[in-house]
Amino acid sequence: MDAESEKLQAELWSAILPAATAQPTAVTALAVAGMNDMLNAQSRTQGAWWNRIPLAAWGLMGFVAIACNWLLGYGERQRGALLLLVIPIMVSISVLLIADIDSPRGGIIRVMPHNLISLSQSITAR
Repeated sequence: MDAESEKLQAELWSAILPAATAQPTAVTALAVAGMNDMLNAQSRTQGAWWNRIPLAAWGLMGFVAIACNWLLGYGERQRGALLLLVIPIMVSISVLLIADIDSPRGGIIRVMPHNLISLSQSITAR
């Protein structure tokens, strides 16, 4: 984490902890739990950016895809051409979905962190 994030987290905790310790009720406990959940979500998002699929794994997937398609074409010289399309399409879809998992800001499946966006907007509005 960079220093700005740590400073912001410290400010958020310093704003909520005095109220939670002064009046420990169910509502303040819920506010503290919400703050903790928000910081955990930020940590998981950062972890998703750090834990990407390594370049060697991409190379291995590419090699396996090319080798499977070559072996299929080599072994299927006498059969129909329609069967030759099954494995390349399956391999392509698999690699596409793996690539989609590896790209958190783009791809086919897009999940917006609405809770973090709303929190960011409410903090900057103050």
